[in-house]
Amino acid sequence: MRKFIHVLAITCGILTGSAQTVIAQNSNREFLRSSLPDRWIYSSEMEQTLPSDDKWWKNFNDPMLDSLISVGIDNNFNVLTAIHRIDMAKAQVKSAQAGFYPAIDLSAGYNQARTAGAIGGNHVHSTNSSYFNLGANVNWEIDVFGKVAAGVKNKKALYQASKADYVATMVSLSAEIATYYFNLLTFQRQLYVTKEHLASQNQVVEIAKARFEAGLVSKLDVAQALTVYYSTEATLPQLETSIKQTINALAILLGVYPESLLPKLETERPMPDYRQLVPSGIPANLLRRRPDVVAAEYELAAYAAELGIAKKDFLPTLSLSGSVGVAAHNAGDLFKSNSLEYSIAPTLSWTLFDGFARKYAVAEAKEQMKIGIENYNQTVMTAIQEVDNAMVAYSSSLKSIDSYTKVIEQCDESFHLSVDAYKEGLTSFTNVVDAQINSFTYANSLISAKGDALVNLVDLYKALGGSPTE
Repeated sequence: MRKFIHVLAITCGILTGSAQTVIAQNSNREFLRSSLPDRWIYSSEMEQTLPSDDKWWKNFNDPMLDSLISVGIDNNFNVLTAIHRIDMAKAQVKSAQAGFYPAIDLSAGYNQARTAGAIGGNHVHSTNSSYFNLGANVNWEIDVFGKVAAGVKNKKALYQASKADYVATMVSLSAEIATYYFNLLTFQRQLYVTKEHLASQNQVVEIAKARFEAGLVSKLDVAQALTVYYSTEATLPQLETSIKQTINALAILLGVYPESLLPKLETERPMPDYRQLVPSGIPANLLRRRPDVVAAEYELAAYAAELGIAKKDFLPTLSLSGSVGVAAHNAGDLFKSNSLEYSIAPTLSWTLFDGFARKYAVAEAKEQMKIGIENYNQTVMTAIQEVDNAMVAYSSSLKSIDSYTKVIEQCDESFHLSVDAYKEGLTSFTNVVDAQINSFTYANSLISAKGDALVNLVDLYKALGGSPTE
């Protein structure tokens, strides 16, 4: 079992200062309820070091996929929104850093006043005064106890979290585009294979008709041959609909209209190689590369900084205010030696009682910190589950492809043998029908398995967070 503070420290080393202090107080909490696996491996030949290139989709060597993802990154509205959030978080950091500096105001004006003489007595004359003034005022809260610095840490952590969210959006978007693209290739390949089988089944129909016309068989053989042919033909509209809907989905992800994609995607392309060396690494590397884990860590650091801010509210505040300027009855006398005036007023303020508002603010911050810890734990456990599931699914799909390939070989041989035997009158047409149906069914199953392998491979890259980000 690994302690939370130990694993968090070796993962990214981002929590320092007040965050580290707060987490140390919770160091008796276990990071996870069971030990982290040392390595995710499903077969020895599939292991390699983590890729250094973040563009993991280039491993498929498909220029069309590269082009689609490039357009999606430029146009997708979720990505653009994530960019705006980064800019907003960066502005918040600058706003927090402004607390280190004094606020300076310039002022200029004219004042005319009359003081009632009756205030001093019945025989006191009223007085009139008027003057021009020009000066500057300064207010500065000196960060003696680090309250402003804690606020800056909070905003910096949130800024880093927004950057991690952007990376997560990019990984998710590229994975979605790749998934829909591979689904499209699968449907197109199934459409091509269906048309091939229709041509083969039509030849069988002609053979059955010829034997019927020669009086060698009954019309039942022709009807059975046509039944197989028309049932296969009935799958074409469904495949064409799936192709169109998949292109529409890709258009939404790319932020373009489907009509602009049709010329590029309506032509069938070969499916990429589904057998790849899959990156697999230790949990610490996985945690560094998963953007959702990175975001959870920075959010935890932000909560720690907020707790530090809440605690510092119990400390006094030192501020400095002052002004300097000139004042004179006549505007022409403003810059004479006796027109200068200034004031300096350092102030130490300390709230002694506020109805326990600060106490409950600290309690609230502590609970928020605990929520951040639980969220981090859940995020890590989810990452482990997703990687394990993706690897198991990919490994299973490869095994299915190998099995279906063997089945197809036997189906093809069975079909040719049954047709030859039927021509010679050595077997019934039922054997030909069964061979046709099996050949068509398992051909589609093999294509689906190859498509599943590609999609599972995409899911694995997504679960690993793509390649490591700097």
